[in-house]
Amino acid sequence: MMPDWLRSVATSEPADPNSVNPILHRRAPDGSAVRKAAVLVLFGGSPEADPLAHGGLPPDADVLLTQRAATLRQHSGQVAFPGGAADPGDEGPVGTALREAQEETGLDPSGVRTLATLPDLFIPPSGFEVTPVVAYWETPSHVGVVDPAEAARVARVSLHDLLDPDNRFQVRNRLGYRGPAFRVDGMLVWGFTAGVLAGLFSVSGWEIEWDHRDIRDLDVVLAEMESGVIES
Repeated sequence: MMPDWLRSVATSEPADPNSVNPILHRRAPDGSAVRKAAVLVLFGGSPEADPLAHGGLPPDADVLLTQRAATLRQHSGQVAFPGGAADPGDEGPVGTALREAQEETGLDPSGVRTLATLPDLFIPPSGFEVTPVVAYWETPSHVGVVDPAEAARVARVSLHDLLDPDNRFQVRNRLGYRGPAFRVDGMLVWGFTAGVLAGLFSVSGWEIEWDHRDIRDLDVVLAEMESGVIES
């Protein structure tokens, strides 16, 4: 059964009401060759809503994220949803997302209830067309780093921490990208993952107003986090 507090994210497409989330608007050019992929946006927490919280969000609500190994050639150190490229034997995006999540984190797919598949999003550098699969962790299982060469960390990250306005801002890089970001649990979440989360938060009923005008240099924020010295 779907928890009531997840109903809006399962039945509404991610939105960008403040025009700060370019990730949600990326579609593959007509006729372009794309590689299919899927990610698992796995929410956990009590099935019972908290009547005193925004959107009924329970105090233990979280989302499963991974941090890529620093030694990887592409997207090293970045925070991501479990997921990856489709295999011929997968049963659609849901099959891809669950298989990849199991391979990356040791997740038991039998405890996951899939709720929705979101519109495909294009990632220009890699040519992947990615389907986010929204799911609820009905029966949580142990998760952790399966292959240290691929992932440095697997974490259940508090949604309350992600939604805290003190942990939200925009980042920009020297290539011209600008988009939402979250600083939480010693990690910087930005790019595709932050874009999907921000898009879902905007329709969730959980969101707390945050400062969209707070725009920070990506390299500076990453350097601050690596050094442990955080500038406000």
